[in-house]
Amino acid sequence: MAEKKTKQPADAGAAVLEKVATWPEPFRSMGARVHAVILDSVPELRPKLWYGMPGYSRGGPVLCFFRFDDGYMSFGLTEKAHHSVEDGASDQLMGSAWFLTRLDEATERRISEIVRKAAG
Repeated sequence: MAEKKTKQPADAGAAVLEKVATWPEPFRSMGARVHAVILDSVPELRPKLWYGMPGYSRGGPVLCFFRFDDGYMSFGLTEKAHHSVEDGASDQLMGSAWFLTRLDEATERRISEIVRKAAG
């Protein structure tokens, strides 16, 4: 049986932006901004569609991703990202997913910090 291939633009970054362009506002604008924040934070990350959502890697496994579904945007890390317990934490939990409904400067800074840490 022949393998079925999904048609994607040659430029994976364009494919990510095309996906984000299908989302309703304000998530379309938020997605475009999160895409820019991720790439500004770790310029060597490469965008690609990963399970139909924007994902970012160094050419290997995806480290971080975001998606829109049911009125929320979620931003997450995969098991391939660098994870460590926060300094001074009283437990051993390590964050791997967050929901957001707005994007402000503080949230952009936090996403940038998370992406830089995830990239190790």
